[in-house]
Amino acid sequence: MSAAGIPQLDEASKKELEGFLEQEQAKAKLQASIHELTNTCWNTCITGSISSKFSKTEAQCLENCVDRFLDSSLFIVKQIEAQKQQL
Repeated sequence: MSAAGIPQLDEASKKELEGFLEQEQAKAKLQASIHELTNTCWNTCITGSISSKFSKTEAQCLENCVDRFLDSSLFIVKQIEAQKQQL
């Protein structure tokens, strides 16, 4: 949805709406990343039957998986920001 498609709003309202939409899109991307993280780590680390408690190995694997995912995400964000600054 572009601001041009909303002619009945004044410029300030259009900018506010665009900002809101950008925030909602960012939230959706974050939720998609969390979903991907959950699926990847679960499929990688949970090897036994489902019970009320993770085994020690499963818990360590999940912790390491989440840490690596966060490290990778942070690295990518820093690289993108560095590229933006070079422009």
